[in-house]
Amino acid sequence: MDLTFIESLQPAGPAGPAGWRPGDAWLAGGTWLFSEPQPRLRRLHDLHAFGWTPLAVTDAGLEIAATCRLVELAEFEPPPEWTGADVIRSCCEALLGSFKIWNEATVGGNICLALAAAPMVSLAASLHGVCEVWRADGGVVQVPAVDFVTGIQATVLEPGWLLRAITLPARSLTGAVAFRQVSRTPLGRSAALVIGTCDPDTGDTAITITAAVTHPIQLRFARPPSPEELRAAITAHEPLPHFDDAHGSIPWRAYLTSLLAEQVRAELAGEDLPR
Repeated sequence: MDLTFIESLQPAGPAGPAGWRPGDAWLAGGTWLFSEPQPRLRRLHDLHAFGWTPLAVTDAGLEIAATCRLVELAEFEPPPEWTGADVIRSCCEALLGSFKIWNEATVGGNICLALAAAPMVSLAASLHGVCEVWRADGGVVQVPAVDFVTGIQATVLEPGWLLRAITLPARSLTGAVAFRQVSRTPLGRSAALVIGTCDPDTGDTAITITAAVTHPIQLRFARPPSPEELRAAITAHEPLPHFDDAHGSIPWRAYLTSLLAEQVRAELAGEDLPR
């Protein structure tokens, strides 16, 4: 779609968010930005001008630039010791999108759009990712990915703030990871997506609920929980902020939340999977 209200398109400058003004927007892949009218916008800042390296394996883990395209992340070949890294590809495949979307949409854009079914939110939150955020005043803050999205199309970002990168800790990628996702149709938007992780040394376990809810809900345990402990943890968060739209009703999503969470729990505990 042509954005007829846009007056200028310029590369994002080395000063980052400096000079931000009302009517500005960051441009990454643009797959959502150009999908509908944007009458309030006047100026776009092209993030690709920063030249960020899409993916980098560091001592801390995997650093994913906000401008990394989904296809680049999906084709990433992890170090052999990252036995839980298969979940990266699984989350990429959970995105409903065409060939064009896969080759243009960015990880940062998917997270900042903050839709319930955004699989990059699921990936970053469940693997204990940390978001590097540039503030408009030049400051830099680190935000746990599980706290980054606060609701449907709502994040911790303030005007002029910028998501620079997401780091997935190596420890999360070397442990056990269980993935479950359900859609109403084979190629439909996720109605529920649950990912569990278990630290190989300490047994620390996290089960993260996304897609069925308006923002990530993470349940933490000192070891893989029993079915009763899992149910108690879910109950403690009720009423869960379940999301209701054409891709799934609240009662159905609530059922899926419990079902998929129990399947993830059983897999992490090495038990027979419930049906």
